[in-house]
Amino acid sequence: MTRNLLIVFTIVVILFSAVATVSAHHSAAATYDATKKITLKGTVTRVEWKNPHVFYFIDVKDSSGKVVNWAIEASTPNQLYRAGWRKTDLPTGSTVTLADTSPARNGLAKASGGKLTLPDGRKVLSGYAGNEGEGQ
Repeated sequence: MTRNLLIVFTIVVILFSAVATVSAHHSAAATYDATKKITLKGTVTRVEWKNPHVFYFIDVKDSSGKVVNWAIEASTPNQLYRAGWRKTDLPTGSTVTLADTSPARNGLAKASGGKLTLPDGRKVLSGYAGNEGEGQ
């Protein structure tokens, strides 16, 4: 009886662990609107090169001239590195242009993916929002 109870308990713990792991990863499609594309041009204020995604922040002037700090969610560090990015590619204070990025659904100054023009003129892929990049 005790052995059976121990086996059932172990199975329950394993199942709960699996559910927690699966639910821990967010859905980009739920956070960002991949059907809307915007272009942002601004000054890099910060770069966070860490797992699970690289984030960089740019100050962008809105239509009224007010500066808004946008948080951009890029792909994973490994994917960006393999695509040619390096940690030194986005120095603070440099001007960049991010085209075809997907804005946050909730209206916050946050976006995902797009094509980034680096300060040296190179154009690199920042990532995809949702499943728009599957099969490409």
